[in-house]
Amino acid sequence: MSAPSPQALQGIKVLEIGSLIAGPYAASLLAQFGAEVIKIESPDGGDPLRTWRKLHEGTSLWWYSQSRNKKSVTLDLKHPKAQAIVRDLARQADIVIENFRPGTLEKWGNGWDALSALNPRLIMVRVSGYGQTGPYKDRPGFAAIAESMGGLRHVTGYPDRPPVRAGVSIGDTLASLYGVIGALLALHHLKAGGPGQFIDVALYEAVFGVMESLIPEYSALGHVRERSGSALPGIVPSNTYPCRDGQYVIVAGNGDGIYKRLMTAIGRADLAEDPRLARNDGRAQHVELIDGAIEAYTRANDLATVLATLEAASVPCGRVYTAADIHADPHVRARGMIEPHTLPDGKRVDFPGIVPKLSATPGRTEWLGPRLGEHTREVLASIGLSDADCDALAAEG
Repeated sequence: MSAPSPQALQGIKVLEIGSLIAGPYAASLLAQFGAEVIKIESPDGGDPLRTWRKLHEGTSLWWYSQSRNKKSVTLDLKHPKAQAIVRDLARQADIVIENFRPGTLEKWGNGWDALSALNPRLIMVRVSGYGQTGPYKDRPGFAAIAESMGGLRHVTGYPDRPPVRAGVSIGDTLASLYGVIGALLALHHLKAGGPGQFIDVALYEAVFGVMESLIPEYSALGHVRERSGSALPGIVPSNTYPCRDGQYVIVAGNGDGIYKRLMTAIGRADLAEDPRLARNDGRAQHVELIDGAIEAYTRANDLATVLATLEAASVPCGRVYTAADIHADPHVRARGMIEPHTLPDGKRVDFPGIVPKLSATPGRTEWLGPRLGEHTREVLASIGLSDADCDALAAEG
């Protein structure tokens, strides 16, 4: 049996102080690529994510996935001794990740100024609703609000209905990704001889940062982008179309050459060769004509026929996948995106694979989300605390 491959972040120590999604998911991504992540949890139930959504034997399946490869340490951070332990752990850490409301860690003596004074090489990722500065910094902020302030909610849904949300916590996830990017940038700068630094990630800014031309269009033209259902205005054709069997197909035929192949494949050579429609700017002026032609074709055929026809013409297309579709898809499985694991009670459960795929130092799952406080004694022993010290700390907490 070959030895496990090396991991990109082996030797990096991360201290995670936070709960739920944005901060912890950022730490999870680092853990998947070899960083040692020490997660601080309240002794009183731990991270609320442990009991969110669907549970098995009292524990969230989401928890098992998001907290893979982490070490769980229980500390009551309102207690001065626990606050001192955080400082001792931060002395040894390369990265601290936290997502409390701004000012909370400062109140406990564990803000950026205090921790960086103890460890000048420290990198600190600070995730909050509105950032560490500005008039809104003290407001409580969740991703649902950030998605609204960042502009995403207003453009999501159909124009004749209220705004809708994505079916996942996309604002948290985007903030996590920006937090990881910031941490890796800061590690690179540190390696080049620079100082430690903190990364200020605001949930609303993480959303705002992916809103494409939203602000330039408003600034230059006074245009306010609105909800447009399943289409993306100005990019034609790119939409969702109903098929004869009640299924839906996504068609992205907005490249000039792709558009011609699409129209030829569905029997509309006239539209393929129409000079008005040769480029996207012209097609955008005739979106109803084009969408109508595509929908007439899809409504006359079942999904399998549509997919086979368009794939043969090299037109990007696809079905709308459910969880069951993803789980069964041979490509998803061939890419290692379905990982089987065993829960503590022996139940076999599949979890999502690790992204991205690194050729030399791939990420991997060493273990699923840990039991509450599972690694407390191990981690505290690393900073000199005895079993008796741990017992006393638990009794005081």
